[in-house]
Amino acid sequence: MKVIIPVAGAGAKLRPHTYTQPKPLIPLAGKTILSFIIDQFIEAGQNEFIFIIGYLGEKIKLYVEEKYPEINATFIVQQERSGTGHAIYLAKEKIAPNEEILIVYGDTICDYNLKEVLQNPMSLVGVKKVDDPREFGVAEIGADGIVKNAVEKPKIPKSNLALVGIYKIKETEKLFEIIEKEYHNTDSPEEYHLTSVINSLVHEGIKIGVFHVNNWFDCGKKETLLETNAILLNKVEYASEEIPFFDNTIIIHPVSIAEGCEIENSIIGPNVTIGEKATIRSSMIKDSIIGSYSVIEKVVLHSSLIGSDAYICGASQSLNIGDNTEIDLSK
Repeated sequence: MKVIIPVAGAGAKLRPHTYTQPKPLIPLAGKTILSFIIDQFIEAGQNEFIFIIGYLGEKIKLYVEEKYPEINATFIVQQERSGTGHAIYLAKEKIAPNEEILIVYGDTICDYNLKEVLQNPMSLVGVKKVDDPREFGVAEIGADGIVKNAVEKPKIPKSNLALVGIYKIKETEKLFEIIEKEYHNTDSPEEYHLTSVINSLVHEGIKIGVFHVNNWFDCGKKETLLETNAILLNKVEYASEEIPFFDNTIIIHPVSIAEGCEIENSIIGPNVTIGEKATIRSSMIKDSIIGSYSVIEKVVLHSSLIGSDAYICGASQSLNIGDNTEIDLSK
């Protein structure tokens, strides 16, 4: 089996951060989004990975090669952002006839039993019930638990089961045949989604089951990324347990503080991730992600996403305030 991870997207909803950093490498609860995915598969015994890279792809390639030298990693460049269906087709030459593949989007962090998915004899797609399915690919399931339709962002959804971006496909020859027919040799749309491929597989008679994920962590926008950071930090395995002494500083758990940080005269937490070798002085930070090598001085931050190598310095005041006085310093 090979694990295919498409990571060619531009991450437009997380700009300005993704102007210089690919979304899969944004820090989250002491790791990166991509490392959560790779670690999950390594723990399940997988070692063959194909990364479909594009925008800032060299940074992803360098990260994987340095962080995971033990895995067998192949990198394929998607020159044009033509959708996930096209991205998967680019891996065709690296897949043996009907070799199983497991596809997971490079911003998809889910809580599920991966070993059960790998052991299941059927092709499978991961799903999660959502309140508004119109923003997602949606799977319609028959009474037998088999997918009968898959639709990308339906205007009138017939199901509330969103496709989370995890697919195990056994019939890979048929998969590539369909992509060849529907995209490669025809006048194709600007983006060809994997949802359309799944729908075509179903209507070609391929039986595809579903597995339900317990949690689906959204890394698509700043607000949901910070929420995901907080959820993961509240899991025991991700928060920092042994935190070094920082001068005149209060740490409110849970937090993740990387190595080499300098912090003094500050209050940090809860729900804060700080990248390596960041410097924080005389500041209060909660519910935020701070990138590596950033310098934060004399500021109060909440619900903030700060990139790497950033510098923020706030204003300080000396006040002599009498009784019954109201001063608003927020303007």
